[in-house]
Amino acid sequence: MGCVELTATLGSIVLLIITLPFSLFWCFKVVQEYERAVIFRLGRLRTGGARGPGIFFVLPCLDSYCKVDLRTVSFDVPPQEALTKDSVTVTVDAVVYYRIQDPLNAVVKITNYSNSTRLLAMTTLRNILGTRNLAEILSDREAISHAMQTSLDVATDPWGVKVERVEIKDVSLPQQLQRAMAAEAEATREARAKVIAAEGEMKASRALKEASDVINESPVALQLRYLQTLNNISAEKNSTIVFPLPIDLISHFMDARKGPGRGGSSNSQSQII
Repeated sequence: MGCVELTATLGSIVLLIITLPFSLFWCFKVVQEYERAVIFRLGRLRTGGARGPGIFFVLPCLDSYCKVDLRTVSFDVPPQEALTKDSVTVTVDAVVYYRIQDPLNAVVKITNYSNSTRLLAMTTLRNILGTRNLAEILSDREAISHAMQTSLDVATDPWGVKVERVEIKDVSLPQQLQRAMAAEAEATREARAKVIAAEGEMKASRALKEASDVINESPVALQLRYLQTLNNISAEKNSTIVFPLPIDLISHFMDARKGPGRGGSSNSQSQII
């Protein structure tokens, strides 16, 4: 301590003794469990680090202190409009959670750590969005959040700030791009539906071919299929039933009618001859 500082300290102690016990109300200060006090004496940081929690002593007219809150603080990053790597304009907003891990650096090395962290979060978000494609931004938000958290943590570590978590809230796309993506998705679904329908037709045709081969091996199976169809139609309580009559049943009667006629004509011809 210099001569001036020593004289001022002795004068403050004498004033403290003279004004006892009223001076005790200005000498003893209290900080909460989640707070720390950084004390300056004549503009110089006192040794011993931050005080608290509990009661600490300051000299009147010489000491000044600053309280620092150690609880986690969250803030919203305003929507940032950025150009992605594939030249698409997107608007993204996020949430950042941070806390003070070194009260001395938070007071001594930066003027306003809260405002500085907010501004740094906005610029970091824009920089990270510029290095990613639109597909990566839409599908891999966790990677973007982790990269942003790592970058912020490294930048704010000299300030005594610890960035605990970063979350991407929403990704907004232009209306024209949304309509184009919706049309592309609809066309993709229609193409997939046509392929599935074609595969179903192919499998159905194969099954029908196998069924026809089985029925061809046994003619009685076709009649049984007719009877099964009639049973299904009658179960639906229809008033009109169309019954397909096989030609095989009629062919026997037609042959029987044509047989005698042919025989008689041949006999008559033989008699005439």
